[in-house]
Amino acid sequence: MATMVGKGLRDNFDWPLFVTVATIAVIGVTNLYSATSATTSALSELYIQQIYWLTLGAGAAVLVVAIDYRHYERLGWWAYGIGIALLMLVFLLAPEIRGSQRWIRIGSFSLQPSEVMKLIIIVALAKYLHNDPKTDGRTLKDLVIPGLILALPMTLILLQPDLGTALILAFIFGSIMLLTHLKLRSVITLAVVFIVSAPLTWTYLLKTYQQRRLTAFLNPEEDLLGSGWHAHQSIVAIGSGGIFGKGFMQGTQNQHRFLPDQHTDFPFPVWAEEQGFLGVALLFFLYVFLILWGLKIASQAKDRFGAVVAVGVSAFFFWHTIINLAMVSGLAPVVGVTLPLFSYGGSSVLTSMVGIGLLMNVSIRRFSF
Repeated sequence: MATMVGKGLRDNFDWPLFVTVATIAVIGVTNLYSATSATTSALSELYIQQIYWLTLGAGAAVLVVAIDYRHYERLGWWAYGIGIALLMLVFLLAPEIRGSQRWIRIGSFSLQPSEVMKLIIIVALAKYLHNDPKTDGRTLKDLVIPGLILALPMTLILLQPDLGTALILAFIFGSIMLLTHLKLRSVITLAVVFIVSAPLTWTYLLKTYQQRRLTAFLNPEEDLLGSGWHAHQSIVAIGSGGIFGKGFMQGTQNQHRFLPDQHTDFPFPVWAEEQGFLGVALLFFLYVFLILWGLKIASQAKDRFGAVVAVGVSAFFFWHTIINLAMVSGLAPVVGVTLPLFSYGGSSVLTSMVGIGLLMNVSIRRFSF
């Protein structure tokens, strides 16, 4: 029996998904090597740690693929409860870094529960929608329970505070609801509520530094040496790449250390400066293909749970990519959102790889029903 299952996994292996993810990861490690080459000795070896994280993430993805994804549906509420517990532990165990509490440290290992929650919320919503018999368009009343599923972790994440991750959760939720037949009238109502609540969010939820980032986005010339520094230097780096780029490890904004956080939130400007428009086009193509392929997997899934999981993971990659590229290009405020499989970070890499494992799982088992 085990031999038959293993043979089925091999025969139905999703090679386009694998090759796309592997290509992005290899480019990301190469870019990280350049991004940290002119920094301190500790940072200059981050690309090695990134390889370790990718290897660990690949192992986690294999484990996720090995278990039929329908078992995850049965464990959906347990996973949700564990995710909420981890978010609460942040306030008890996490040290304060740059005015926020996000990472739980266990020895040399650090875990960011808000990253893990991105996938947990997808599984929880997929479980709820899988058990929901409603097939026609959903109204606002139908969003009450899914909204409560979102509200608790999102509130805990905002209190850390982590605006970027909270936005990702909200956008994943919105994408799943839209692609599972949300009525247009409900969409318009939610948009109005969002606009009306914006002033309250500004006054009571956003920290001072977050407000400064938003005002810097609206008026970048106001404080170029302060809150506007990140976006300004990023735009200069991207624009200076031209068509063909300056060449590997030849980017002046990067090598002269004008770019801040070039290994976490701002790796894309390093790539754009060194590889130019052609390199940027290649990276765009890979991400677009990954997202569209994920939606194709969703359309071919044999049950609602698998379809919603694939939509959610695709939305995860879409919004991470769009928000990161927009913020480093000056089209959106800087909110600390990483570029999947490209930015350095253990929790980020592991979350992305497990997400890929879920996609691969749904893709492979569309033939096994």
